[in-house]
Amino acid sequence: MATLNYEVLRQSGYPGFVLENAPEKVMQFGEGNFLRAFVDDFFDIANEKTGWNGKVVLVQPIAQGLTELINAQQGLYTLYLRGSEKGVKVDDKRVISCVSRCLNPYGDWDKVLELARSADLEIVVSNTTEAGIVHESESKFDQTPPISFPAKLTRVLYERFTAGQKGLIVLSCELIDNNGKELLKCVNQYIDDWGLSDDFRTWVNEKNIFCSTLVDRIVPGRIRDAEEVKRLAEANGYDDPLTDVGEVFGFWAIEGPAELNDTLPFKKAGVPVEVVPDVTPYKKRKVRILNGAHTGFVLGAYLAGFDIVRDCMNDDTVRGFMNRMLYEEVIPTLPLDKQDCENFASAVQDRFNNPFVNHELMSISLNSTSKWRARNMPTFLDYVEQKKALPPCLTMSLAAYIAFYSSDIQELNDKGLVCRRPKGNEYTVSDDRWALEFYWAHRGDSAEELVHAVLTNEQMWGQDLTQVEGLEQAVICGLKTIRNEGALKAYQQCL
Repeated sequence: MATLNYEVLRQSGYPGFVLENAPEKVMQFGEGNFLRAFVDDFFDIANEKTGWNGKVVLVQPIAQGLTELINAQQGLYTLYLRGSEKGVKVDDKRVISCVSRCLNPYGDWDKVLELARSADLEIVVSNTTEAGIVHESESKFDQTPPISFPAKLTRVLYERFTAGQKGLIVLSCELIDNNGKELLKCVNQYIDDWGLSDDFRTWVNEKNIFCSTLVDRIVPGRIRDAEEVKRLAEANGYDDPLTDVGEVFGFWAIEGPAELNDTLPFKKAGVPVEVVPDVTPYKKRKVRILNGAHTGFVLGAYLAGFDIVRDCMNDDTVRGFMNRMLYEEVIPTLPLDKQDCENFASAVQDRFNNPFVNHELMSISLNSTSKWRARNMPTFLDYVEQKKALPPCLTMSLAAYIAFYSSDIQELNDKGLVCRRPKGNEYTVSDDRWALEFYWAHRGDSAEELVHAVLTNEQMWGQDLTQVEGLEQAVICGLKTIRNEGALKAYQQCL
């Protein structure tokens, strides 16, 4: 069967939107699954819905990548967005045609610089992993290309500046705080390192807009089941080794001036992208609702016999526990519109109920000590301060965390702390070594002794949690209920 390209797509009878030729308006550092299932999906819809008429040039950020495969398919690939919306199974297919080509800067650096000089170029997008936004002194101006991504971008901007072109909108998608600000900081460091002119520095900082952004879409990536790959190829009428898969939900918050809504095509296209003055509240919403929900319920749910997230959403007790935690304890503490947060929480339930993803509870359990501290403790403390009372579900989730780490401890080995699920299998707790050694050292403690030791461990929490009135006794009661009557019974007590 023929591999996807424009001619093959025409022969297949694909009925959807396709844009074969348009000006190259975006330089995108990153050709992997995430950007192709997220950012490029939005650009493609903008082409269809608004006549934006733009193409994206992908730049391979490391020496090995997908350049040859992408160019062989003329930038085309099939995207499936799969999941659940309001309880209804969704499996949408779209052929993405906004990508024009892919450049490998390790062989075609001159073509990257040629694109930098283009009058059509408007936007730079990047997702070069969390380690991508770093300043490396080994990166030099005359390297082809410079080693680090920020150094490459500095060289691109310098080429554009000397060509007399307008500034760019830089949209950083790396998963670090203040990603856009950190990227600009690195660029300014290279201006210093390389002795570039003050005029260039002024142009970079005043004529370009570096936006910190928050991205939110789960992207499983390629389809691994060979039979499904074969079935889809037969249905589509072509082979597509670049097929990508993402969840239906997507949200992109871009920190920048309001006029970006007029410059970027997303608002007019109706895609879930918002230009906001500060992405911090949206990160807090994601961490406390989405990530906090995971950490808040999965440990007790695992002890109760569940293995994947979707099955938890089909249980009235676990789902009810999660929803009460979100709607009555988390959302009231957030500095965002209540209805907006409730809509996000409703989408979380759909996302957790995705019929296409078997998200294992044990994978979520990794490093739960730091996760509970980062995701759940801030909500817990805000609730206590605002309500002058303990949040029942978050308090019980802390008890479930302790129960998970101390359930019939068998041994401590190189892989982690081996525990046993009540009337079930052994499992291995993975966390920082000091945390595992703490629970191993306290394996013979009574419930009272263990809870006191955990809550007073300032390495875990940054403070002595026994100072929170009533917390120690409440966690002891919760732990005893989980151990004696089971986690489901404990969760039911919170409803």
